[in-house]
Amino acid sequence: MKTVKLLLSISLFATLFTSCYTEVIVEDEPGISIHQLLASHELWYVDINKTVGYGETPFLQKAFTISFRNGVVYANNNIVGIGDTGNGFGIDIGEYEAYDMILDVYHDIDGFETFDVYQVDSNTIELYNLNNDTSYFLEGYQRSNFDYDFVFYDNIHYFLQEYEAWEKTYTSEYGAINEFDNENYLQFLAGGNDSTFQSSQDEVGMDPANLVWDYTGVYGVGDVTGNMYLKTLTLDYDYFNNEYFELSVINDGKIELFHPASETVYEFEGRGYIQYLKTAKTKGETATGTTDKMRKPRKDKVPNPRDNTRV
Repeated sequence: MKTVKLLLSISLFATLFTSCYTEVIVEDEPGISIHQLLASHELWYVDINKTVGYGETPFLQKAFTISFRNGVVYANNNIVGIGDTGNGFGIDIGEYEAYDMILDVYHDIDGFETFDVYQVDSNTIELYNLNNDTSYFLEGYQRSNFDYDFVFYDNIHYFLQEYEAWEKTYTSEYGAINEFDNENYLQFLAGGNDSTFQSSQDEVGMDPANLVWDYTGVYGVGDVTGNMYLKTLTLDYDYFNNEYFELSVINDGKIELFHPASETVYEFEGRGYIQYLKTAKTKGETATGTTDKMRKPRKDKVPNPRDNTRV
């Protein structure tokens, strides 16, 4: 009788031990770590139009894509050269540390920022900045399946801003004489309302820094239905009405403007390329480039409903 009780006790103990051991495995089974999550895609596209909250995190407002590689943050801040610069990753803009679904970024110019990281789905993450109560949503891609052309043509107005001036280098022999024939330089300004242009009738061949801008107005870039590679450009000249063009990009430094009213074709080449947020070479050296360019959402900002509970 004692033997039977002993065997039953051993059997019961083994059953309980096995049950407890199985529970521990289930509860402790690790999920994806933040390092694995950040490295799961080579490029994270900053979908600026999905941003939620009233604040701004400068380096995310400027970036088209962000990449996290072995403690270094890379960004494509310029439309010029996107897809080629840094083998598609862009430039080195800082360092990062990641732990417990928290991302700390030490930006070379903007300084320190910290985020809570949330996985929205298999290729989307949310970076929540506690300091300004704003969430940025990043879509993940590999370089091989990222549509650099779409990003380029969807952000032509930023492309126009990436040169200090656009110099007229060609005017077609055909086409009616018109007022715009006298304009030799155009400049599209970053910052502010993001829609200011200037024009100059100075002689061609001048240094952009020495140009005298004769006129300041507003401009707009529009889409052409069914053709992502063709855009419209409207320059608001108060003294001789608006000038309307069809805008085509020849390459990263040259554009074509077709003026339907006169049927004249112009070509402009970029002068004085502006590379945004280029890292300073040595400690104490002023970083090159300008920090004025900020991508703006195509919608009004809204409150962030996130109730963060980080302790």
